[in-house]
Amino acid sequence: MKKISKNLAELIKKSPAVKKQFFCGLNPVCNDSNDPLQEDSKYLKTKGLIHKYPKRALIMLSKKCGAYCSFCSRKRFQNEIENYSTSREDISKMAEYIRTAPDINEIILSGGDPLLSDNLDYAIKTFSKIPQIKIIRIHTRAILSDPDAFNENFFESLKKSQKTIYISFHINHPDELTPIAKKIINECRENHIIVLTQTVFLKGINDSAQILEKLFCSLSELGAIPYYIHRCDKVKGLENFIVPIEKEIEIMTKLQAKLSGIALPKHVIDTPFGYGKIPVPQNFWEFDKKEFKDYKGKKYQMY
Repeated sequence: MKKISKNLAELIKKSPAVKKQFFCGLNPVCNDSNDPLQEDSKYLKTKGLIHKYPKRALIMLSKKCGAYCSFCSRKRFQNEIENYSTSREDISKMAEYIRTAPDINEIILSGGDPLLSDNLDYAIKTFSKIPQIKIIRIHTRAILSDPDAFNENFFESLKKSQKTIYISFHINHPDELTPIAKKIINECRENHIIVLTQTVFLKGINDSAQILEKLFCSLSELGAIPYYIHRCDKVKGLENFIVPIEKEIEIMTKLQAKLSGIALPKHVIDTPFGYGKIPVPQNFWEFDKKEFKDYKGKKYQMY
């Protein structure tokens, strides 16, 4: 039985679109990788720290999650120790690595869900002491699964950091903008936190210009900036969620013609083999949809 939070279970009862994100049949026979972005190998620098791009590092603060989305690009975590959380010793080693890479000016706390880590406050304090770090970004879906995590202690910890703080919420469908979610977004803004959102294209859930227009307009009206819309990662078992790239491009072209710049996220693919995110062109230009280059110029065939 899938382990999800009580808050999320209540929302699933009300929304078929949300339910499909957690109880959709997977394809167990595909040959894709469990780790196509090579986070556990090529870019892992010390336990919990992934350094792929020059100026930022990704911190896996916890492998525990209150959502366990069926389309998660880190589904491999779900089979590991449920209560795994990066230790204080691990965090100290990460800080040591960052000091040896002076170009890093931003850290991204991720997971699992970083808000479920026992060492979130310690991590914020530790990374805030590093002068070269100017930005702390937190990626979370706790707005949907564990809203109680956004408490006074959480906001006080961020306030003490004295760094520029961004929170990126994972939101895929207008049904997820519950009164509680809207309240949390407002509280973040009241605490001078810059609010971003990220969305994943999901077949049969949000692969509609009408649905996404409603979502992105609602977010921008709340003061949350739609930051990225991702093509679903090609992780083993997830084919049932992947939208044809032509349809994604068609939808984004329609939205480009209708929405303002502050309501339109960047459409990206996180390329296989861990070569990073690249933007997807729209139908305003003629281009080959079957081949693309990663940000280093290497060519790949579209999946």
